[in-house]
Amino acid sequence: MFSMNHQKFMEMDELSLQKVPYFFIVDFLGENVEVFKESDIKESGLLIDFQNFSNTESSSELNKKVEWTSFPETQESFEKGFNEVQKNIRFGNSYLVNYTRKTKIETNLTLEEIFYHSTAKYKVFYKDFFVFFSPETFVKIVDGKILTYPMKGTIDASLDNAAEILKNDKKEKAEHYTVVDLLRNDLSMVADDVKVDKFQYIDFIKTQQKDLFAMSSEISGSLKPEFDGKVGSIMKKLLPAGSILGAPKPKTLEIILNAEGYERGYYTGVCGWFDGENLDSCVMIRFIEKEGEDLYFKSGGGITHMSKLEDEYQEMKNKIYVPIH
Repeated sequence: MFSMNHQKFMEMDELSLQKVPYFFIVDFLGENVEVFKESDIKESGLLIDFQNFSNTESSSELNKKVEWTSFPETQESFEKGFNEVQKNIRFGNSYLVNYTRKTKIETNLTLEEIFYHSTAKYKVFYKDFFVFFSPETFVKIVDGKILTYPMKGTIDASLDNAAEILKNDKKEKAEHYTVVDLLRNDLSMVADDVKVDKFQYIDFIKTQQKDLFAMSSEISGSLKPEFDGKVGSIMKKLLPAGSILGAPKPKTLEIILNAEGYERGYYTGVCGWFDGENLDSCVMIRFIEKEGEDLYFKSGGGITHMSKLEDEYQEMKNKIYVPIH
C-alpha cells in the first residue's frame, strides 16, 4: 500500500538498537526517509528546535515589522475537493478525511527568520526548502512506553467561553473521538495495554494574528517486545499519521490524493529525535515551503459528514499564520 523506504527504516532500527542518537524525517507518503546521526546534522543544513533537543545558535532581535499576505484560493475552488470528500463520506468510504490546501504567501521574512522567531513546540528549518512550527506531537517513547497526543479541534481563544464552546461543539467533538479511536487502534499495532489517559484537554496556542485553543487527548501503551528499541519498524507501522489522514486509512488516502490535487511532500509527514534512549516526534504541520522563488503555506482540517463548507474554508484560512509576536 505505501511504498516505504525499507532500507532507511532498517537503518533507523539498527541505530536505535545500538542506542545511537539521530534525527529522522519521513514525508507524507513514506517515500522519502532521511536519517541524520547527531554528527551529520550540522552539515545537513538542518536547524532543529524541539523541547529536549536544539542545535540552534541564539538569534538576533527581529528588527523589522513583519509583512505577511496570503492569497487563499476562492471558496469555489476549495469546494471542488470538499464536495469530492463529502461524496465519499456519504458513500461510507471514509468517516473522517483531513483535507488540505496549498496557499501562496508573501512575506518579508526568510524561512530561516521564520524558524528563529516563531514560537512552537517543534520547529525545523531544512536547507532553503521548508520550515515548520508545529504544535502537534506524533509519538513519544519513554522507557518502553509509547504515547501519542492527538490534537483535533481549534477555536479562536478571544471568544467568550471559547474553551467550553470547543469542548461541547458537536462536530469538533465527533472529530476528536474519531481521531482518538483511530490512534488507539494504531498504537495497538505496536503496543499492549493501550489506554486513553487524558481525554479532551485544552491547549493554548499563541499566534501573531489571533490566539487559539486546541483540543488534545493522551493515549499510551507498552511497546510489544518485537518493537522494543526499533524506532524504524514502529514508524513504518504507524505512518502516515492518522490525525492528518483520517479513517479508515487506505481508502481515505485514495480520497485525499484524488481530492487535493497537489503534492503534500514533506507536509504532514513526521520527524523525530531519538536521543539514544527515548524518542520525541512530531507531525509536520504549520508548514511553509519554497518552490522556485515563491512561498506556499500548506494547511487544512478534518472533514466529517457534519462539516459545513463555509466553516471548513474559514478554518483552512485561519491556519495560515506565523506565531511571531
